[in-house]
Amino acid sequence: MKITTKYHGAIDIAEKDILHFQNGLPGFSDEKTFVLLPLDGDSPFWILQSTSTPELGFVLVNPFGFFPEYEFDISENDKQMLELKSEKDVAVWTILTVKDPFENSTANLQAPIVINVESNQGKQLILNDSRYTTRQSLFLEKVAK
Repeated sequence: MKITTKYHGAIDIAEKDILHFQNGLPGFSDEKTFVLLPLDGDSPFWILQSTSTPELGFVLVNPFGFFPEYEFDISENDKQMLELKSEKDVAVWTILTVKDPFENSTANLQAPIVINVESNQGKQLILNDSRYTTRQSLFLEKVAK
């Protein structure tokens, strides 16, 4: 299947790589299918690209590489919706707000994207956890200097 993307231009994707968000994403309830694309070769950053809206692509990162103590619980209801049977089937991503300079970019730890890598079901969870913010600095040490 050929799609047009925000960061990669026109590309071919396999049907098996399409992620299904039953309720869309908050603010984008009509957007139900996405694909994960690496930003570039060795980068830790990925793009969650809508398969139907070329200009809709979110920059994502695996939060555990930047926030090793990040943790949250997935409700039983969300586990059912995502068809989760095992912890090893879970992939967690956070959406970035990319800023200039890049060192000022932030991660939304309050609303992680959770994907079942076996069934390709995804959901953006909204956490009620005061430890996390929607604009957590990725580079604390650099910002603090």
